[in-house]
Amino acid sequence: MLTTALSIAFSAVSVAILLNLWRLLRGPELVDRIMALDTLYVNSIAMIILLGIRLDSKSYFEAALLIAMFGFVGTIALCKYLLRGDIIE
Repeated sequence: MLTTALSIAFSAVSVAILLNLWRLLRGPELVDRIMALDTLYVNSIAMIILLGIRLDSKSYFEAALLIAMFGFVGTIALCKYLLRGDIIE
């Protein structure tokens, strides 16, 4: 039962990642691309957590936490650059 649920979740997150990559490449504006990149971080975190559940390893959860922190900082930096043209004041 768990392997079936994990397989369905893997396929759903994979489709979401592909749709995010499409929006990242075809986004009409820069804001759309930043949002696609932010959503791609979230989907990659979901994929790593699913992999950690499947392999029964706690180290994947720590990797997902690191990616979440870097994704947050990256999104803030990109938005700040978009608004002000400079990251560091």
